[in-house]
Amino acid sequence: MTSSLLGQAYIICAPSGTGKSTLIKRLLSDLPGFAFSVSCTTRAPRAGEVNGRDYHFVTRAEFERMRGLGHFAEWAEVHGNFYGTPLAEARAILESGRDIIFDIDVQGALQLKQTIPDGCFIFLLPPSRQALVERLSRRASDGPEVIARRLANARNEIRQAPEFQYLIVNADLDQAYAELRAVVVAQKLAPERNPGLVDSILAGWSD
Repeated sequence: MTSSLLGQAYIICAPSGTGKSTLIKRLLSDLPGFAFSVSCTTRAPRAGEVNGRDYHFVTRAEFERMRGLGHFAEWAEVHGNFYGTPLAEARAILESGRDIIFDIDVQGALQLKQTIPDGCFIFLLPPSRQALVERLSRRASDGPEVIARRLANARNEIRQAPEFQYLIVNADLDQAYAELRAVVVAQKLAPERNPGLVDSILAGWSD
């Protein structure tokens, strides 16, 4: 995938528990028309998750087979599980001119900076370590050891936040969403996203 792609890719990353999924779902509801990159993962589905909608849930052996065949645009191991973005699916969406959202980890995002250099890279931050601890604990889906591992990983992920174009702190959900939406709308208004717009207006201009 190169900069000749017609669609805009929005790559959104955040430490686990920051509220990334909530913000992305709100964005997709508010601004219809986005495609969503459905990643493959070897982790077990959480309550309410649907195979093919939230993730493509596969076994570790199947993931490794797909990886060996070059099936992924990017892949990473996070919290002991594999995650990967199907290459053919992402390429077809972008080449058709549709915008796409990638909900992936930092490792995957840095790989996508090589394959989609004109993507819009956004990092969501928790307001503090304590806030992240409270959010992870409220989910009640992970034990203490898993939470401790997620916190350790969060620190390393946050250190890589300066690699991204935009940083948004989710201290207040509504404010964070307003900022995320503003970034997306601004990208849509960029000249390279509107080829021919100026010429079409000037075509009807008379001296």
